Amino acid sequence: MSLVKLSIKGISYSQTQNGAYALILNEVDGERKLPIVIGAFEAQSIAIALEKEIKPPRPLTHDLFKNFAERFDIVVKQVIIHKLVDGVFYSSLICERDKIEEIIDARTSDAIALALRFNAPIFTYKNILDKAGIYLKSNTAETDSGSQEIDDVLSNPETFGHEEESNQSGDMYSNHSLQELNELLDQAVSQEDYEKAAKIRDEISKR
Repeated sequence: MSLVKLSIKGISYSQTQNGAYALILNEVDGERKLPIVIGAFEAQSIAIALEKEIKPPRPLTHDLFKNFAERFDIVVKQVIIHKLVDGVFYSSLICERDKIEEIIDARTSDAIALALRFNAPIFTYKNILDKAGIYLKSNTAETDSGSQEIDDVLSNPETFGHEEESNQSGDMYSNHSLQELNELLDQAVSQEDYEKAAKIRDEISKR
């Protein structure tokens, strides 16, 4: 079975599962998207890895794993999403130490959080993408009848948080000066409130 390389499109608040997020993976050499529902903690960890300017004061779980692996000369070479059963994606970390390769089972959300930290490529098999890959709304004619629910999840794939909440937070921070926003950003990071930090960062970017 042939492998298909994926990139990360973004993270969206899942409108189909309360308290969950949708991680959107993009087919590198194609138009299909692979949405994967993940928990809030994993979404936060992936968002932090994507936002290079946000540095946690202490290592998160995935940062600790990376530090531990590097200390013992273990490298994550790639991540493969290798199985889809009853809507659950299964992944493997392909690791190497002393030129010996090992395959470690992992939840897909954890595997991708680690892939970002190791700059490792993400792959899936073509048959999985054929089964679960979807097109954006502009190509709805090419999707199957069950894609409408996923289209709702994909409505704002670039945002980390619910659209309504994001708009409210934008109004909340619009009256602050740039200096105040930078101080609030530092405070949010020090308190490890990364969702708030991302919203403040978005307001700073608008300026």
